[in-house]
Amino acid sequence: DVHSTSILLKLAEEIGDSICVLKTHADIIDDFSDRTIKGLQEIAKRKNFLIFEDRKLGDIGNTVQSQYTRGPLRIATWAHLTNAHIFPGPAIIPALQSAASSTLISLNQSVSTEISTGTPRTSLDGLSTTGADAEPDVDPFPSSSSSAAFQMRPSPSNTQNTLSPTTAEFDMSNRRSSVVTATTTISQTFEPCPPNPATLQRSMSSSSGDTPPDRATALKELGPPPHARGLLLLAQMSSENNLLNTEYTNACVSAARAHKDFVLGFIAQENLNADKKDEFLVFTPGVGFPPEGKNGAGAKNKGDALGQQWRGPREVVRDEGADIVIVGRGIVNARDRASEAERYRREAWKGYEERIERKK
Repeated sequence: DVHSTSILLKLAEEIGDSICVLKTHADIIDDFSDRTIKGLQEIAKRKNFLIFEDRKLGDIGNTVQSQYTRGPLRIATWAHLTNAHIFPGPAIIPALQSAASSTLISLNQSVSTEISTGTPRTSLDGLSTTGADAEPDVDPFPSSSSSAAFQMRPSPSNTQNTLSPTTAEFDMSNRRSSVVTATTTISQTFEPCPPNPATLQRSMSSSSGDTPPDRATALKELGPPPHARGLLLLAQMSSENNLLNTEYTNACVSAARAHKDFVLGFIAQENLNADKKDEFLVFTPGVGFPPEGKNGAGAKNKGDALGQQWRGPREVVRDEGADIVIVGRGIVNARDRASEAERYRREAWKGYEERIERKK
């Protein structure tokens, strides 16, 4: 929740090594521009995190397509992830997916055209040649007065002199035909396949993935952020007395199952993978460390004057099944933001290890 490009890029630089996703609100950046986009993309690629524009799209299909791809934000051109409500109906998902696909095609594709000209000449075998072997164009209208193609003569309709050549006066003897060749090349770029999950899991499992060699190896195998787009559905909120009830949450899950190739997860307060085939990620907002002297459970009562409620990172991962914790002011307002981001990361990872241990 920052309001200038310089502060946003500085924040990304400071905490980038401890996060997997950077959540942005581009519409509150006062000087949002191409500089913002290019800066975020460069840092994300170098520090191996995704960019998530928290746009919360919610309108008819035609409108959200334009909001996603056009205007000053052009979200689809730079953000790996965005999110949406489904209160307009589940058709919002294929509308955004279609817009994302079109955007990626335009970003991945380059078109170049080469134009060459020449005068064909007859080769020894009787075939005409063009290109490098062609003769240069010859001026069909020499400047010599003795062979001028246009002559002044009286017009039959009036007594004024006019420039009106006849066929006989238009000398075509020096005219040479020309060939114009246009070659258009369309190039499409494709990214390599993602790493083998089993190999990546082995890299991250040793020493909890915290020792520098293990993290470096895993990040190298993971590679830079993919040139792809995905959608999160806003299934639950962390604000007090919000109106996203159980029926609405279940509708989000059903819509996600019908579009697994684009919807990768939810903004939610608990794990929503009720079916054995469900593999959706859960991004949980409202995460913050509890006040001094209180344990993780005590964080449930922590909040702000605007209805936001916070819980501890270890708790939401271990007990609620969150995969990714969303932290805003807890890091942005910290004196040492890099250290605080790393503290959240370690606590969330501990919660993940404890959750896995429970399943054994």
